[in-house]
Formats: sequence, C-alpha cells, structure tokens
Amino acid sequence: MSKASLVTQRQLLSALSSGDFQSGQFLADMLGLSRTAVANHIKQLQQLGLDIYKVKGRGYCLADKLDLLDAARINQLRNAACPDILVQHITDSTNSQLMQKVRDGLVTQPGYTLVAEAQTAGRGRRGRNWYSPFAASLYFSMYWRLEQGIQAAMGLSLVVAVAIARLLKQQYKLEAKVKWPNDVYVDNKKLCGILVELAGQAHANCDVIIGIGLNIRLPQQALNNIDQQYIDLTQAASEVIDRNQIIALLQQQLITLLAEFSANGFAAFSEEFDRYNQYHNQQVRLIGNEEIKGICLGVDKQGALLVKTAVGVQAYFGGELSLRAGD
Repeated sequence: MSKASLVTQRQLLSALSSGDFQSGQFLADMLGLSRTAVANHIKQLQQLGLDIYKVKGRGYCLADKLDLLDAARINQLRNAACPDILVQHITDSTNSQLMQKVRDGLVTQPGYTLVAEAQTAGRGRRGRNWYSPFAASLYFSMYWRLEQGIQAAMGLSLVVAVAIARLLKQQYKLEAKVKWPNDVYVDNKKLCGILVELAGQAHANCDVIIGIGLNIRLPQQALNNIDQQYIDLTQAASEVIDRNQIIALLQQQLITLLAEFSANGFAAFSEEFDRYNQYHNQQVRLIGNEEIKGICLGVDKQGALLVKTAVGVQAYFGGELSLRAGD
C-alpha cells in the first residue's frame, strides 16, 4: 500500500473515529476524492477487521468509537530512560519489520519497540497465522540482545509472560495465568500470545525480537477467525483500555525484567512462573517428537517444563501443551 493511501486511510479513520455517521460526500470533499474512491478505502479497512456500517441516506459509521495509536502521546507516556517507540499504521508483521531494521543496522538499542494498528501477515508460533484486526489489539515487538549467545535465551518467553502477568495485575487487578511456553490466559481463555525470534550464534551476541499480540477489543468477526476460546482485555478488565498507555507501560516492564534475566538467567523467575502456571498439578498432554502424558509440576531453573510421568519427573524444552482429556 502506498504512503499516500496510508495517509488517506488515517484521515478517513480520524473522521469516523467518533462513532457518528459521516456522509460519503462529506468524506469525499474532506479528502479531495471521489465517493467511489472513499468506498474503496472503506472496503480495504473492512478487510482489515474494522466493523464499518453503511446506511443509505446517512453514510458510514464505525460500530464503536475508535481510539487510534498516537505516536506523540505514547512517547510522552514513555519512561524517559526507555528507547524510542515507533508507531506504524499497517504493516505485514511487527516482528519482521523490527528484525529487518536490526539487520540493516537501524536499531541497536535494547528495548527499542515497534507497534502497529494492524498486521496483514501476523505470525504466531510454528508459522501459524495471528489474527490482527485494525485497532483491536496490541501488535508489539521489542528488540533485545543477549550477550551470552542463543543458549542464554532459555526461559526468555516465560519471563516475557511473567512481565505481562505482573502488568495485568498491577494495572487492571487481573489474575492472569501463563500457559507454558508462551501464552497468557485470563478466566481460562487466551488473552495474549508471545513469539520470540532469535538471530545469532551459540557463543556470540544474539539479537532477539520479542513479539506480543494482546487482545484489546476484538470485533464480532473475530469469532470466525480464532479457533480457540479467547478473551480481550476490555472484557476481562470491564473498562475502556488506553492502548497508548499500555504500550508505554509494557515496554518499561519488559526492560526491567529482561535486564534482570540477562544478568541472572531464568532461575530468579522460576518460582514466580509456578504461581502463574495455568496447568499447575493438572493432567496434561505434551506433543512434540512424541506424545507425553503426565502431571504438570511447573518448570525447572532453565525454564524446561517438568512433567511427572509413569517413569518419573521429566524435563522438556519444546512441544505443544494442553489439558489431558480423560482416557
């Protein structure tokens, strides 16, 4: 999409953000476009997950009032000691965009953050698609560096999840749980996913991109695009969520915990993770190279999942974890 189109869509959304009806002619005059061009832009925004209604004789209206990301406000809220936060309108993937900036040498400071209103190619673990409707969630990626190399990353995604759980409790009084190795749940429903991507060597500096997708206020059409039980923060907290504020708070929280992780490893967080453990002492199934059944005991000092099986307690570093249905 061209830069001019992105600017036009931003102006169009600003005009519609109040939630009131705006006529097609008013929007066309405001933007210096034809009504057909306005209709095409509306269609593109609908494809990005926005609920925009058209009523004959009244014009266009958003289903709900829209609060857009505000780069100036985010950087006012940002802790002065924290690196910049770059705000994009629409991108393919915040992780991909940030990784490219790192490769190009444009980003070198740990904690630098990139966020977007929408993603056209958002990714979850194992290459899964991450549903990324416009202005409905946080699409947040932060750069970090591990001086000890890739082997120092063990447990990193769990520390990120702990940071999110802490923030949800501090800011919204929510009792979040962490599903090993990278999901955050509230009321047994998925609220947030984490995707950590690494670029480096075993014993040299390792670049880390930490991607976070946090549901804020998902549209009705999310029911057709998400294949598991989910919840958003607006519903969980029963209040209007200021995305600009939570972006600044999340950056600061992550930097604080990751600095401790870089210095001391995961061991300092293992007991806290166990308090947040979604499946503590429950029968689970772990699917990786083979299927493992047993009781989830938590994690060890490296972040490996501990499962009590028929042959004793085993530690696992990878796999898909789920509750075990009765046999």
